[in-house]
Amino acid sequence: MKIGIIGATGMIGNHTARLVVQKGHELTVIHRKNADLSRIEGLLYDSRVGDLNDKTSLINAFAGLDWVINCGAYYPTKPLPLAQEMQTATAQMTAFIGAIKASGIKKAVYVGGAISLPKSASGMGDETMNYTENPPNKTPYLQVKWLMDKMAQDAGKSGVPLVLGIPAMTFGEYDYGPTTGQLIKQIANKQMPAYLQGNRNVVYAGDAAIGLLLAAEKGKNGERYLITGENINMDDLVVKIAELANVPPPKTVIPLRLAKIISFIQTLKYKYFNGPVPKLSATAIAILSAGQFLDGEKAKKKLGYAPSVTTDEAIKRTINWFKSVGYV
Repeated sequence: MKIGIIGATGMIGNHTARLVVQKGHELTVIHRKNADLSRIEGLLYDSRVGDLNDKTSLINAFAGLDWVINCGAYYPTKPLPLAQEMQTATAQMTAFIGAIKASGIKKAVYVGGAISLPKSASGMGDETMNYTENPPNKTPYLQVKWLMDKMAQDAGKSGVPLVLGIPAMTFGEYDYGPTTGQLIKQIANKQMPAYLQGNRNVVYAGDAAIGLLLAAEKGKNGERYLITGENINMDDLVVKIAELANVPPPKTVIPLRLAKIISFIQTLKYKYFNGPVPKLSATAIAILSAGQFLDGEKAKKKLGYAPSVTTDEAIKRTINWFKSVGYV
């Protein structure tokens, strides 16, 4: 198979690209013009320029490919007006869907976020859960992920060969930044004095990649597939990370209301007083507070997916990689 990866320099995209090569497929890395491809050095791949803001460039980049996996979907990184964030997300998803139609590829996978699922009353989220209308929480990250999730579902159900793979909270190597691994980095460096409680599902990035390839191979158009690992609450997760990093665990729990106040103040300083990008961002609060246990049975039954790496091992591998690049 000829498989294109958008976002191959990110954690999940990197693991997915490596798995594509390992499985003997032909890898095409679709990237922006000035992308740092040193993050995937050592891999055998074809390189094509394609920008999610430019439909024509995507059509050209998709030419001749069988599958495309979009691991680089938009998400807010700095405090900007919600309307601007929604406009960017709409434009990028419209370009992506349009390029799928125009290029004639056999299957595309949109890599979404579990935050697009409303919280289940039972405490266990699954793929059947959808907001009946625009989510009441106006945090840009949640709004953007909900919007793109809806657009992907609608496109797939209308006949576009597009499925949705939704990895749980992902830990692993190649987490430049880091992104979700920020939790591990801060605990390992004794930089997290307090944390928000909640429920999570943790999956290893390599397992997430397996699930995404299976979604491309076996997924049904317009359907979501949760790619899960282990359900764990934050109290246990922070202790586990601290033990594996051989540091004392953070013992203070910060109430959600206080976290929102701190985030609001930091955002005001950033917007109006030249302050730094908020450490406790609205995005971080939304992700942590919206967390829930996830039911991964659909992917197991329909795709044949099963996680192979434990949470402990995923954390160990992440810590070791962070040490190798100087994050810890």
